[in-house]
Amino acid sequence: MILDLDIGNTLSKWRLKDADSSEIRSRGAVWTREEWKPGSDIPDLDVVEAVRISSVARQAVLEQTVTLLQSRVRGVHVARSVPEALGVVNGYEEPHRLGVDRWLGVLAGYQLAGGCCAVDCGSAITIDFVLPGGRHLGGYILPGLRLMKESLQLGTRNVAIDPDSEAEELLLPGRRTVEAVNHGIYLAAVSAVNRIYAEVCDREGVALPMLLTGGDARVVARGVHSPHAVWPDMVYGGLEACFPLTAAERAGRMSGAPRVPAPAGLEKIRAGLAFSMLL
Repeated sequence: MILDLDIGNTLSKWRLKDADSSEIRSRGAVWTREEWKPGSDIPDLDVVEAVRISSVARQAVLEQTVTLLQSRVRGVHVARSVPEALGVVNGYEEPHRLGVDRWLGVLAGYQLAGGCCAVDCGSAITIDFVLPGGRHLGGYILPGLRLMKESLQLGTRNVAIDPDSEAEELLLPGRRTVEAVNHGIYLAAVSAVNRIYAEVCDREGVALPMLLTGGDARVVARGVHSPHAVWPDMVYGGLEACFPLTAAERAGRMSGAPRVPAPAGLEKIRAGLAFSMLL
């Protein structure tokens, strides 16, 4: 078995993948915390042959995790943000400072679509762009839905937006405080994603497919205007591309990869941007 770990600021997500068939056998998540330990929060390591790790937690958490895993597992692979990989040139002035989850999402998106807008809707919403040809432009970071709600300190933090809610409903004025908060942060998030996407495509003269991942991807996607696809395993896809361990991965197949959405034409994107600037 292959254990993939995506250690985030809030959640540590894991999945077990069969090394022979490339099938996903199980998956789960636990809260990221200082005392997080493999073996207690993830399945029995006795069945694991190799581990692949993406981590944006504190360095001490990563070091502790790697030390524990290396004592139990033969191969431990840790992803790092580097200047160039898999045909993509990192757009950061200091490449190692780009969050590795963002870097893996960009790599996965590029392998799948040959250029894309990669949106990760987690504790923060990150929006990265990689052009056809592999030039990563850098990206944007804004507060995620949960962080925006917590910042208001109105006692609504534990009332989440229903991911099955229709976008039209979430854009209506709220008639209770919790609705007003949820609808306000939703409008702020999707408006930012839509505007940033259109601005960058207009400036670069290219229409890119959009791929969304992260815990709030489903609900944010409902308010996105451009053609898009939700790819829950996008960060894992980056791990597979960087450290291919199965026959399917070596052939370039990434687990759960969606069909690449055909982007709207550049003129349509520009027309929508021009209209929004008039409002």
